[in-house]
Order: sequence, then structure tokens, then C-alpha cells
Amino acid sequence: MKKENFSSVGEREDARLLILRCLSDAGGPLGAGRISEQLQAAGHRLQPRTVRLRLLALDREGLTRKLSRRLGRVLTDRGRDELQRAQLPARVGFMTTRIETLMHSMTYRFSAPQGTLAVNAALFPEHQLQAALECMYPVFQRRLAVGSLLAVARGGMRLAGVTVPDGQALVATVCSFTVNGVLLAEGIPVSSRYGALLEMRDGRPLRFVELIEYAGATLAPLELFVEAGRTSVRECARSGNGIIGVSFREVPAVAREALLRAVGRMEDDDLGAVLAVGHPGRPLLGVPVADGRCGLVVTAGLNPLAALREGGLPVSIRAQTALEARSAFVPIATLRNRFPWWPPPRSPGAPQE
Repeated sequence: MKKENFSSVGEREDARLLILRCLSDAGGPLGAGRISEQLQAAGHRLQPRTVRLRLLALDREGLTRKLSRRLGRVLTDRGRDELQRAQLPARVGFMTTRIETLMHSMTYRFSAPQGTLAVNAALFPEHQLQAALECMYPVFQRRLAVGSLLAVARGGMRLAGVTVPDGQALVATVCSFTVNGVLLAEGIPVSSRYGALLEMRDGRPLRFVELIEYAGATLAPLELFVEAGRTSVRECARSGNGIIGVSFREVPAVAREALLRAVGRMEDDDLGAVLAVGHPGRPLLGVPVADGRCGLVVTAGLNPLAALREGGLPVSIRAQTALEARSAFVPIATLRNRFPWWPPPRSPGAPQE
């Protein structure tokens, strides 16, 4: 968190937002003492008594809810909305920063294939796990995701930075920004321009139907498209015709040959995601590209999770959520063959992973 100096009128509001942000980042209940510790560690001058008083006020506003004296408080839906509104000015350009952070932080390399990848995640009731695998499988088969890799965790296990609640399952797909990280490690700089919806016809890219520029985005464009019901990934997986999520990126024209070699190596490592590579200075699927640049279209790793939403599963989806080790992933065909014996449920009393 960024250090702030509080004064008079602004102090209460700043403290309020800091506490809401701390609860949001925690992803679970926190007590006043723990909140104070985390804020002081980040350089903020908030004492436990001040935090307790602010929390009481937040309770009265309906922004936080006290679970118990031992567990502490959680953020309510109203609290999340309030935090999002308050942070909006600072979030302009958030997606560009998020992309850059992910691609510079991941450690997967062709020379280090067990490093970390950027991932998306979806949480849903555990009894729906087999249905989820069957729903996603055709999407991978049609090559509408990043490779064929999937990671799964049951209640009590940890994946994509999340400890899965009991009775829930979490699946993680490889995020397409992994492609950026791999290319960067190969000395190929990538500019992410748009999150987009792409119409497919007979299994081939036809035209863009929607583009959102990453530079001004405060939320993940593809996640917004999925939540709005704008995709038809399941139909595309079935017939080859439909609307899928993709992103549009650019690389220097002088790096085009190196890019094509890297694309081949990603295919070999089951991370294939590049649908199309353009020519220097020429439009790609109708999107103009500057002189000295080449466009490329990358399939969204979110597409299998979009299929879950389209299929009516009660699923919570988060794009570009975390980094996860490549070793946590296996081909979805392997998962289907092993189900229901893998991943094994955590036995009662077993430690969390």
C-alpha cells in the first residue's frame, strides 16, 4: 500500500478506505489487531484503537460485517462497491500495470519449464466439478484456450493464491498474458492493445466485433465480456462458429521471425495460443498497425471459464488472478481420465496445502 499522511478532515476518509482495502486484499475475515499490524507494516499510522473505532463506523454503514470476536470482520458487497468507486481515479490504466506486473513476475522460461505462469481462476460448488470438466473439454479440443492445461483444487487445497473453501472446487487456466512473459524472456517486447471479442467462422478468425483498449481500462475487458454474456464459446467449440475472447497485441516488425519461432516452441510446450500473426505495418483482421509493428491475435485463457458461465454453472470468475507453478497443471484429457480420483479430496483434519 502507498503511504499517506492524514490530516484533519481527510484523515477519517483515508483511514476508512485503507481498512476497506486491507479487508479486500485479505480475502477473508480479519480482526482489528491484525488490520492494524498490516497497515503499520505498510507504513500507515493507524493504531488498533483507531482501527476498532473505524470498523464500528463501517459496520453501521453496512460496509463491513462482524463474524465473531475471534474471527473479526469481512467486507460486504456494499463495501466492495464503495471501495471500487473510491479507487476509480487511481485505477485508470490499472490493466496495463497489471499486465506488466504479471509478465515481469512469472518465471516460466523455455529453459525453466517448471517456473510460474499467469493464471485465471473459477470457483464453483465441488459437486459440479465433473460437469465443469465436461463443459470445458470441447473448448480445449477446439484450441480456444492457452494450450490444453488445467489445474484443479478441491476444498481445503490452495491454488492460484486462493485457499478453496470446503464444498467448493477451483479450476485455473493459463492466462494469455503468459505469452507476453514468454516472449519478453526471449527478448521480444510485446504491447497489449485490446481485449476483444472475435467472431469465428468454420473454425477460423473472421472479424472483431468488440474492442476495449487496455491502456484506459480499470477492469479486465475479457472478464467484462464474459460477465455481460457476450461470448458464445460453447457454440464455437461445437460448430466452429461463434464469439470468443481474444486479445490484440503488437511486436516490433524486426522481431517477427523470432516471434514465429517462439510461437512454435510454445506449441511444443502445450502453451499454444497465437491465432494469427500479421505482416509489418499491415492491418490484421481489420485492426490497423503502425509502420514497423506487427499485430498478433492471442486466444483468451478465459474462454473455458466463459463456457462454464454459458452452461449455467454457478461460477465466480477472476481473470489474471495470480501466478501458479507450471507443475500444478496437467492436460485436461488427463484430468477427465483420472476423475473422480484426482485431485484427491483433503481428508478431515489434514493440513491445507
